Amino acid sequence: MSRLLQALLIGLALTLPILAVAEAPAILLANVYRDQIDVSRYLASEKLDGVRAVWDGQMLRFRSGKTINAPGWFLAGLPKQPLDGELWIARGQFERVSGIVRRDIPDDVAWREVRYMIFELPGASGTFSERAEQIRRIVRMANVPWLFEIKQFFPVDRSNLKKRLDEVVRAGGEGLMLHLADAPYETGRSDVMLKVKPWQDAEAVVIGHLPGKGRFAGMLGALKVRTPEGKEFLLGTGFSAAQRREPPALGATVTYRYRDLTSKGQPRFASFLRIRDE
Repeated sequence: MSRLLQALLIGLALTLPILAVAEAPAILLANVYRDQIDVSRYLASEKLDGVRAVWDGQMLRFRSGKTINAPGWFLAGLPKQPLDGELWIARGQFERVSGIVRRDIPDDVAWREVRYMIFELPGASGTFSERAEQIRRIVRMANVPWLFEIKQFFPVDRSNLKKRLDEVVRAGGEGLMLHLADAPYETGRSDVMLKVKPWQDAEAVVIGHLPGKGRFAGMLGALKVRTPEGKEFLLGTGFSAAQRREPPALGATVTYRYRDLTSKGQPRFASFLRIRDE
C-alpha cells in the first residue's frame, strides 16, 4: 500500500467521528387526551406552538439531537440544570421562531425575541408537581428575560378543562397539555403527558407531489403522504403560496391535522400544518 493511500485512509478514519449522526435525546412524548382520563389527577398548561428544545447543561439541541446554534449570551444565561421546553415567541408565530432557531449562524437581534419556555427537568427526582415547583425556583434564580416556566394549573374536572381549552383556542392558542401530577420523570410516549386539542395532529412522510390545477397551476396541488402505519392519503389544503411554490421534499416528515379517523383508519379533513420539528 502506498504512503499516499495510507495517509488518505488515516484521514478518513479521523473524520468519521465528526460525521456521526447526532443521537436524539431521550425525552417524554405526549399521547392524545381521551374522555375516560381522570383530569383531576393532572396539572394543565397551554400547549405552545414553538420548537422543542432540550438543554443538557452545556448544549441546546432539537429533539433530533442536532445542535441549536443559539447566541452565546442566550446559552450563558441558562443554568447547568438540564431543561426541556419550547423555544417560543408568541401564539401563531411558529414559522418565525422555527426560521430563527434553525439558522446555522444565529441572528443576534432576532434571538432577542425568543423565549425558552420550560415544562420539564430531565432526570430530576420527585413528582411532576414537585418538579414544576423546582422549575419556578430555577427560573427565578437564573433571572434572565428569555427563560420562563410554563405555568401549570389544576383543571379540576372535564367541564373546566373544556372551558379553559375554549378560552385558549379563541385567543389563538393551539390547545392544552396535561401532566400527571404525581408522576416521576420518564421518557418515551406515555399517558403521563397528554395533548388536548380541538384538532388532532400526526406525522407522515412525503412520498409524492401532485401538480396543481386552476389557480394552483404550475405549483403544488397536493402532497401524497404515508403514515408510520402504512396508510397513504393526500394533503391538499393548509399550504401557503410559498409552500405551494416550494413544497416539502420527498422523504420529508410533515405534521398534519385532522378531525378524527374513518372506520378504515384514514384521517378525516386532513390538512398540512408544518414540516416536522427536527
